[in-house]
Amino acid sequence: MITAENLSSHELIGLRTEIIESSNSQIIGLNGTIIDETKSMIIINTKNGSKMIAKSNNVWKFSIDNTDVILKGSKISKRPFDRIGGKA
Repeated sequence: MITAENLSSHELIGLRTEIIESSNSQIIGLNGTIIDETKSMIIINTKNGSKMIAKSNNVWKFSIDNTDVILKGSKISKRPFDRIGGKA
């Protein structure tokens, strides 16, 4: 079960997310549902279509059971398999 404490070790696909800080001011506030992820990118389904956003250089807010969890992109900048498997 995904919780605020173990979010960085779980699959992110299907979660609602929003960028709350970024080195690119144009994407702050971008939000939607995660439809795919790679080692360094998250693909978000937004109201204006799919957007590919780099994980690093951004601070992400995820919504889990009506609770907001904030993570720096560096905490999730691994391949999903490595993050889920618990490799450091």
